[in-house]
Amino acid sequence: MTTHHTITRGRIWAAEPVQTDDAILENTGHAWEEWADLIDAGPGRQAGHTAIAAWVHAEHAMDGWWAQGVTVGYERITGLRLPGQMPDGSFRVSRTRVLAIDRDVMRVLLLDEGARADLFPGFDLLLRSKPASKALRFTLARNGEALGSILFSTDLLPDGRLRLSVTHEKVASFDEGEQWKLFWADWLAAVEQSTTADGSA
Repeated sequence: MTTHHTITRGRIWAAEPVQTDDAILENTGHAWEEWADLIDAGPGRQAGHTAIAAWVHAEHAMDGWWAQGVTVGYERITGLRLPGQMPDGSFRVSRTRVLAIDRDVMRVLLLDEGARADLFPGFDLLLRSKPASKALRFTLARNGEALGSILFSTDLLPDGRLRLSVTHEKVASFDEGEQWKLFWADWLAAVEQSTTADGSA
């Protein structure tokens, strides 16, 4: 796995936090290096996400949102959490594309087993949400191997086009997440081409 390292004040950062140093200092009173030192000296990296967030909240009077933000940033700096990584260690990736297709048509394609098989050759998608749900969730598998959970969200834009978002959860590793990002970007592009070509739009 390739990881970019940033050396700051002698500490090697495994990954960059979402918030900048200036933003975290302004909103919490401490810069990232200070937070890393404080948490190391407090609960420590072995305490786990929930315990660290609770400690930041209680000991430093941070509200829940910033307590979570500090904890996630610390986990990224120390290598406990990489970009897109969830508290359970799995990864989440997402891709979005605007399509010239009717929302109801897209939902029918996703809900119909035959159409879904055509959309995902070689994969098995099993519906986990109610068919009437605004966002549709499926489990994804290939040859019996579980590959995570997929959430399709649709938003109708003012110009009549559809914004389709795909969120892939429970991805096993950072490297797999990078591969799935490419897969979903290509898949969305293929959906756009096919729906335009067959006149579904």
